[in-house]
Amino acid sequence: MTKQALIVALALLMACGAKPGDSTKQKNQDNLVAETVTNPQKSINCFIYHRFGDSRYPSTNIPIEDFKAQLNYLKEAGFEVMTFGDAIKYLKDEQPLKKVAVITIDDGFQSFYENGLHLLETYGFPATLFINTETVGGSSYMDWKEIKDAHKRGIEIGNHTHSHAFFLNMDANERYQNFESEIIQCQELIQENLGITPEVFAYPYGEFDQRMLEIVKDAGFTAAAAQNSGVISNDSDLMACPRFPMATDFSDINEFKLKANALPLKVKGSPEQHVLLENFEPSLNLIIRKEGLRLNEMQCFIQGGTCDLSIHQKEDDEYEVVAKPNKSIERRRRTLYTLTVQDNANKWYWYSYLWINPKIKE
Repeated sequence: MTKQALIVALALLMACGAKPGDSTKQKNQDNLVAETVTNPQKSINCFIYHRFGDSRYPSTNIPIEDFKAQLNYLKEAGFEVMTFGDAIKYLKDEQPLKKVAVITIDDGFQSFYENGLHLLETYGFPATLFINTETVGGSSYMDWKEIKDAHKRGIEIGNHTHSHAFFLNMDANERYQNFESEIIQCQELIQENLGITPEVFAYPYGEFDQRMLEIVKDAGFTAAAAQNSGVISNDSDLMACPRFPMATDFSDINEFKLKANALPLKVKGSPEQHVLLENFEPSLNLIIRKEGLRLNEMQCFIQGGTCDLSIHQKEDDEYEVVAKPNKSIERRRRTLYTLTVQDNANKWYWYSYLWINPKIKE
């Protein structure tokens, strides 16, 4: 039996055993077949927003003029803007190669409905809104009527858990049970109020461990969004898709253009565990194929500190890249390691990895 035939057989076998009403999980299983036709050159440049035109919160706010400039650039530069769910389908199916961008909005703040939604409509762009259902209708949050209206106007609705809690602050005994329970509760409330079942998920604060990732995957979501910067490709773990944060400090149009045109830096050897328990000077060890990259010019950034970078040839075109902080990061809750490099055609490639120290409470 060929590999493709085996994948098809497995997909059919899982479909026969599916429980009634488990349509989201079934779609996820069906994607096993689609993976046989993926194009390794496809990529998705995904952006995350929170508030729009609300200068009280600069760390999560995008000024309206900056947002307009970004949308205008995407239109003029010929990007096809998709929902997060549709972009993942594009990544897996036989659609031709395109310049794809995705706009995602977390939390469902009122400022999106008042200041951001009509701009998306003006440019004819869809987007994905991840909502945490406990705050719906609360102070500064959209209510169900507004969320339903946004959905009718081209906004995909995604699951962001019920409470948007710091799940990594919980003991393991309760963390996973609460996390899974809240995902189900969020799904049920969205189904009850909107008549739809979300197929995509976003981790609150971008925080998760490997078991949480597995819970999301087992729940049947087609993809899940994290909050570390980078470009999504067919080499990405689709249960932890990178997104470029867009807020006051990162909203400059030239920086946006750079990120919109960035390519995925494909690596081997990424660690599975994002959570730091003891070592607060963690080393990021990766294998990268040179393939025209100017590795001697690679840049390394570590949020909250500087980076020591070493690159050694392993064999043929493969190089070992080791990034280390030159001081402890134990006083930071979240620390992002970022690698960028250009190729011989001056195109930028991007990769980042997030470390989380749950001992620092927020």
